[in-house]
Amino acid sequence: MSHDSRVDYQIDPSHYKHWKVSYDGSIATLAMDTAEDGGLRPGYKLKLNSYDLGVDIELHDALQRIRFEHPEIRTVVLTSAKERIFCSGANIFMLGLSSHAWKVNFCKFTNETRNGIEDSSRHSGLKFLAAINGACAGGGYEVALACDHLLLVDDRSSAVSLPEVPLLGVLPGTGGLTRVTDKRRVRHDHADIFCTTTEGVRGQRAVDWRLVDEIAKSAVFADAVKTRALALAEQSDRPADAQGVKLVPLDRGIDEKGLHYEFVDVQIDRSKRHATFTVKAPSAPQPTEIDAVVAAGAHWWPLQFARELDDAILSMRTNELDIGTWIFKTEGDAAAVLAADATLLRHESHWFVRETLGMLRRTLARIDVSSRSIFALVEPGSCFAGTLLELALAADRSYMLAAGDISNAAFLTLDATNFGRYPMVTGQARIARRFYEETGPLDAARAVIGEPVDADTANRLGLVTATPDELDWADEVRIALEERAALSPDSLTGLEANLRFNGPETMETRIFGRLTAWQNWIFVRPNASGEKGALKLYGKGEKAQFDLNRV
Repeated sequence: MSHDSRVDYQIDPSHYKHWKVSYDGSIATLAMDTAEDGGLRPGYKLKLNSYDLGVDIELHDALQRIRFEHPEIRTVVLTSAKERIFCSGANIFMLGLSSHAWKVNFCKFTNETRNGIEDSSRHSGLKFLAAINGACAGGGYEVALACDHLLLVDDRSSAVSLPEVPLLGVLPGTGGLTRVTDKRRVRHDHADIFCTTTEGVRGQRAVDWRLVDEIAKSAVFADAVKTRALALAEQSDRPADAQGVKLVPLDRGIDEKGLHYEFVDVQIDRSKRHATFTVKAPSAPQPTEIDAVVAAGAHWWPLQFARELDDAILSMRTNELDIGTWIFKTEGDAAAVLAADATLLRHESHWFVRETLGMLRRTLARIDVSSRSIFALVEPGSCFAGTLLELALAADRSYMLAAGDISNAAFLTLDATNFGRYPMVTGQARIARRFYEETGPLDAARAVIGEPVDADTANRLGLVTATPDELDWADEVRIALEERAALSPDSLTGLEANLRFNGPETMETRIFGRLTAWQNWIFVRPNASGEKGALKLYGKGEKAQFDLNRV
């Protein structure tokens, strides 16, 4: 992909086109004000506060900056700067023009951003209020659904709606259906009516059906928003007087061979259709006392490597669709990683450390839901320890070199972070998912916390897939990668998602599962995206022609 057409997930507020951010004491207001001519791609206008990937990249960045740069913020108000329109959802003309892969990647990122709102509410004391000051449809309602409290203006016209089925022949695919049932607990028959009508539901009925929490007349709406935002802030423990940490731009190089950062390097092999992610341990001593940790700020290794890895994952998912296998390697001093983990755990109640753990948690969760085959290679010089061991535990397969002598041995090391600090979207630790939460293998793994584990022990404990020796290593790894590259990517995407999420179902697993299976399938059906499909004909004045067979 040419550099001009690459999507860049790095942005800062001076370049925002679509959001207005303001701060007032403990309250931040994110007001959506999409620039019609500010689309990420040509060919459509972002009318009626509709959004595309560029709008959501800005929202993601604004949320990150609130988390790290503004610890005094306890409530985020999501609203609109436009009259009588909150958000009309994903831009339909953008969807009609986009490739299938673009649509699905777009939906996945918007999902992760909304899940991140809920993650911050759950773990970081950052509360969210949707101040719905106008019509709120489709993906716009899905943004609101991610918030803790939904306040709708009662002006006889503003309604919430999920009109995708009747208008477009697709589903409310970025979490709408799931949050209506799992989170809002809207009754099945009410939800059926709601999701098959275009006009939506307004006023008291929206409250009665649990589609919103509260309504307020136009004359008192602003006061109601302020009152509710302050009440939500009372539930938070974010510090009023802490100094924020500036999220400085990442130092990143991009060339035909890959992506290059200080602690993360991605080398792409296009002929073999795989990319090797090498994550490096800190090379300089890391701070251990909290004042020094905060002073290190965005250059503190756990945060810097998390930001670099996050950017690399997003860039590779969007810009390198043909690279089907990601290989994770690590290098450096495992003791340095374990020391950084010890600092994370010792100060985990501090707001900055808590936010860093949240960034790590969300970044690692992106790996789990990426539609790529993931292998980990544990070799001499690796530092798959603690937080970095999560990369191997997330992999579909992990290969560890069984060396002939100690001078060439590979090791991995568990610590307390591996047992619940970075849950998957199932709510499980990856090691618990690996062993189906069976106490025997988990207790055996806990017994070696802090000890360097060699290949034989790792194999006995079930921590790796295979342990080839030096004679077989190169061939076994090569064959495994070649076999993977020869399989159908469609089949692998379904296979990997099913096998990775073998644990309990949660709202998040249902959101991603429904996106991957139901919406993915519906997106490519003629009733939606065929020449006479509803998505293709939207706004053209023609009636969609449906194949009426139920499959």
